[in-house]
Amino acid sequence: MPSRPGAPRAAAAAATPTAPVARVEAAAAGEAGPVGRLGPVDGLAQLSFLVMTMLERRAAEHDLSIAATRLLGVLRDREPTMNELARLLDLDKSSVTGLVDRAERRGLVARVPSPADRRSVHVKLTADGRSLVSAAAADFATDVSAVLGRLPDRDRAALDRILSRLLVAHAASQGIDLFAGTRGMPAQRS
Repeated sequence: MPSRPGAPRAAAAAATPTAPVARVEAAAAGEAGPVGRLGPVDGLAQLSFLVMTMLERRAAEHDLSIAATRLLGVLRDREPTMNELARLLDLDKSSVTGLVDRAERRGLVARVPSPADRRSVHVKLTADGRSLVSAAAADFATDVSAVLGRLPDRDRAALDRILSRLLVAHAASQGIDLFAGTRGMPAQRS
């Protein structure tokens, strides 16, 4: 099959690193056509992979599993019972017990008696746990800020509003108040 004159040159130009970079830069600027956009399913899946990769890396730097990172994150602004922790983490009670046991052995959390029910305990961060989760959260916030920094301010603000509405509504549908224990505390911003 005969080739068009200049076809090898065009193919070589398309294969150079500058062509993909130009497409990525155009997409980041909101200039990409339909070929340069992901649908919501692919976009959310790819974003979740990116976020989990950053979170796993930061957790590992602090010798934490993802489950332990989630536990410490929940405890930043509340002192739930074991049953509440199981619901907040969407884990069965025996998994939460093991998770809290391991974090307690490391000195990151403590069980304290419930003032309302002598048979129940609350779980809270220790000073070491608070220090560790603050450092890990700051590192993770740096990573997220670098990713979000590629967006214009207007898009970042819109994303913040959409994510907040979506996550608050989802939590509420599960009977979870994401802001319980945070009343009167400054909002966590990254």
